[in-house]
Amino acid sequence: MASAASLRSWKFAGRIRRLGETPWIMGIVNVTPDSFSDGGQYLETERAVERGMQLVADGADLLDVGGESTRPGAGPVAENDELDRVIPVIEQLAAATDAPISVDTTKSAVAREALKAGATIVNDISGLMLDPHMADVCAETDCGVIAMHRQGTPQTMQDDPQYADVVGEIVAHLHERIESLGQRGIAAERIVIDPGIGFGKTAAHNVEILSHIAAFRALGRPVLIGHSRKRFLGKLLGGQLLGRKIDERTSGTIGVAIALAGQQTDILRVHDVAAVKDAITAWRAIGGERRAER
Repeated sequence: MASAASLRSWKFAGRIRRLGETPWIMGIVNVTPDSFSDGGQYLETERAVERGMQLVADGADLLDVGGESTRPGAGPVAENDELDRVIPVIEQLAAATDAPISVDTTKSAVAREALKAGATIVNDISGLMLDPHMADVCAETDCGVIAMHRQGTPQTMQDDPQYADVVGEIVAHLHERIESLGQRGIAAERIVIDPGIGFGKTAAHNVEILSHIAAFRALGRPVLIGHSRKRFLGKLLGGQLLGRKIDERTSGTIGVAIALAGQQTDILRVHDVAAVKDAITAWRAIGGERRAER
């Protein structure tokens, strides 16, 4: 079993929440027309809410609602459009479930309205660096914060990402973000860190990051990984000239999730909640977490 000292806590919405011996599962609700995996399927509010509730029924511990695609090459979304997409969904989900809701946005105005609508977490792929007011919005509330690393922007990040030491450089960046956000009034206990799989990284970079979760956990904060269905899995699994298509990456997503659970990753952000939850439950039942500590 994982030792008490190895478990992380996360403070938000007036509570200190102890993360488990196996990862929390964050279910993805994309209220977008162009997300790489399920763009357009849940653009209508009713369908997005149904999707969120199904993810909770499947075992999601929390939900991540986003209204702007961050896939490679995606263009920016106007603030009003993003608000129109996510606020009604968050309002209805917050009224229907006790599962914490995260808003996936880089815009402070969207974060502010989402927190008013019932979200309790802000998930910012820029690490709260893109919008100069984002840290202030988060500091003024009691929300949880997910600070991610990325190199470049969605328009440029996969052009030719370069690192001398991908793990070391990202660890240093995330350490800086924890320190900087602390100076802006966001205590470390409210922060989760995300090394940003696929955000300015090659397939080889992603594999290196996923093999060294302990380096990120050494920063003392919970670690979130969002690897679900991503392009590097298509390359990793192979099988055809351009790698596996999106709908052929579920098994790879599950395999990586089990490997991450074995490294005591705290939160997994995934599309296929039921499949990942079942796989980790089975892994744990045969003593997976005990072997991971040997």
